[in-house]
Amino acid sequence: MRRFLQIVLIGFALLMVGFALTRAPDANASVAYVSPYTFEQTYGAGLRLLRVDLGYKLLEKDKDNGYILFEYSSPESGNKVYRGSMELVETKEGIHVAVQIPQMPQYHERMIVDQLAKKLSDEYGEPPKKAKDKDKPKDGEKDKPKDGEKDKPKDGEDKPRDAEDKPNG
Repeated sequence: MRRFLQIVLIGFALLMVGFALTRAPDANASVAYVSPYTFEQTYGAGLRLLRVDLGYKLLEKDKDNGYILFEYSSPESGNKVYRGSMELVETKEGIHVAVQIPQMPQYHERMIVDQLAKKLSDEYGEPPKKAKDKDKPKDGEKDKPKDGEKDKPKDGEDKPRDAEDKPNG
């Protein structure tokens, strides 16, 4: 009886592993890109890419909420049209752009994102430097005090250390 139970459990485990490996992945994933350009530049380039460059029909667009809905068609699908979306969200790292065409393979979404990145680079050149990069000290400057900081007491100190050693009066 014990041997039979072990065989059943091993068989069940192998069946579950086989099921997990053969299961198709979910098709609702989107392709994302973080744009180093401003929101206005990225939104405008995305809009022109979809409407002018690729010739897709725009169903709805809302710059304030950061999205564009469009009808996608490809030579592979003949005359069939699919709904797609481009969403833009401003984050600390840059503008997060997500493209979704749920009924199509992911490489269709990747193609649009890659074309947007190329369009931004072609139209606006090198992305602007981030403000925090300008404020960072260069190597060797980390330990150097800025002008006028040598004589100032450190945080939490009322007076310079030299004054503590001298007797009052």
